[in-house]
Amino acid sequence: MSKITRRQAVGAVTGTAAGLALVGVASAWADSTPAEGGKNKAAPPGGNGGPVAFDEVFQGRRIQGEPLEGAAAHARGHAGHGSPFRVLIDGRELHVMHHGKSGWSSAINHYERFASPLETARTAVTTLKGASVVPFNPTV
Repeated sequence: MSKITRRQAVGAVTGTAAGLALVGVASAWADSTPAEGGKNKAAPPGGNGGPVAFDEVFQGRRIQGEPLEGAAAHARGHAGHGSPFRVLIDGRELHVMHHGKSGWSSAINHYERFASPLETARTAVTTLKGASVVPFNPTV
């Protein structure tokens, strides 16, 4: 008669727990993704379907964002160190990056992805805890 060993039982329980955790994370991620037509998913007047401009005060800090147009957007978006969107925190530029379908990140929260530049700016403000944004210079 074949009995299950302790090692096999722990492996089965661990595998099941990992699978359930993965399903829970995927479900939570899908639930937190903004629906089409949300505040930052609306198409700007240019009609390119990108994020819209914003200007608000969040946790006492003024955050602003605007899509860049023309040659400036092309130069920043293809230089490998920028995006066709500009974000300011208290008038100082926050370096943001667009990662296609996986979202946006910033120099402050580089390994996290956010649905929009606005969410990226808000999280950066929270992470900074009152500190100022330091200019980003990738050539140094």
